Amino acid sequence: MRLLSKAVQSAVSHREWGRRHFWGWLNAVFNKVDYERIKAVGPDRAAAEWLLRCGAKVRFQGFDRWHHDYNGLPTGPLGRYKIQAIDATESCIMYRGFDHLDGLTCVEEIKLNKCIYIEDTCLERLSSIENLQKSLYMMEVVSCGNVTDKGVIALHKLKNLEYLFLSDLPGIKDQQTTVNRLQTALPRLDLALDLD
Repeated sequence: MRLLSKAVQSAVSHREWGRRHFWGWLNAVFNKVDYERIKAVGPDRAAAEWLLRCGAKVRFQGFDRWHHDYNGLPTGPLGRYKIQAIDATESCIMYRGFDHLDGLTCVEEIKLNKCIYIEDTCLERLSSIENLQKSLYMMEVVSCGNVTDKGVIALHKLKNLEYLFLSDLPGIKDQQTTVNRLQTALPRLDLALDLD
C-alpha cells in the first residue's frame, strides 16, 4: 500500500511540474516582443496588447475606465491613444516583455501587485527607461516575492516619482538602508511601507 501511495504521489508531482512548466513556457510566449508589430501599430497599442495578453489592465489618457479586454482596445490613428496607467496585478508580465515599455511617453502610474515573474532585473529595466524616468510619478510594488533591496533601490532613477507603496516584499532584508537610499535620491518621494 505504501508503494502504491508513493507511485501516486510521484505521478501527481510529475503532472504538477509539467503544468507549471507548460504555463511558464506559455507566459514566456505572451511576453515575446514583436518589433514589427510595434512599428505597425505604435508603441502604446503594442504595449497595451502585450499587457492585456498577460492579464494586466491599462488606462489611456482621456479615459476613466480600465481596459482589460484585448478585443475592446480603442482603435484609431497611429499614436492617438497613450497609456497613462498600468495595473499589472496578478499578471504574468516578465522581464522578457519590458522592451514594450520603451516607447511609452505618458505613463504616470504602475501597479505591480502579486506578479510572480517580477524580479530585480525588471525594476532595474523599468527604471532605466528614459521616458518613464520623466513621466512616472506613482508606483506600487506589492507581494512580488522575487524583489529584493537591489531592485527597490534601482527605482531611484525615476526622478519624478512622488509616491511609492511597498508591501509584503520578503526579499527586502535591509529595510532601513533601502529607505534611506531612496529618500536621499528622491527627496520629494512619499514612501509608504508595509514590509513587516
